[in-house]
Amino acid sequence: MRRTTARPGSVPAGAGPGTGTGIDQGPVAVTESPAHPERTTLPTQPTPPAEAAPAGQVLRTEFPFELPRGYVDDSGTVHRHGVMRLATARDELIPLRDVRVQENPAYLSVVLLGRVITRLGTLPMVHDGVVENMFASDLAFLQDFYRQVNAEGHTRAGVTCPHCEQPFEVELGGSRLGES
Repeated sequence: MRRTTARPGSVPAGAGPGTGTGIDQGPVAVTESPAHPERTTLPTQPTPPAEAAPAGQVLRTEFPFELPRGYVDDSGTVHRHGVMRLATARDELIPLRDVRVQENPAYLSVVLLGRVITRLGTLPMVHDGVVENMFASDLAFLQDFYRQVNAEGHTRAGVTCPHCEQPFEVELGGSRLGES
């Protein structure tokens, strides 16, 4: 069997719905070339996807923060500026197997934050040991920040003041960190 390279704008044989190409072409007529029965001819103009993402839209996965008090390391250096990344399903599932979390469910937030904080000041690495030695006010801040980052802004609601009728946003209370 002879293999040929695809022309720009053409779709490889077998491509289409359910093949992982991301192009939904609907019904496609396939014909064989009379001179070369091993070759098939497909339409060269694929149908565009029904719903394409807006041009230039980029998913933001990392979010900077500043701790209210700051983490104090062994040498006495205060680290306040950090970065948190979006959590994955794995980030929320792995800590559930941790013995410390099984013995004390409140430890879930410490382990989870240790996984999603990618940078804190000049520390070479952030892990659950760093998070468990933070001040309580910084831990509460990070728990709230985690909820905001991973809820896509659904923790804020627009309301109107009943007295002056001015609109403003309020932060809604959420569930505990790591729970849906």
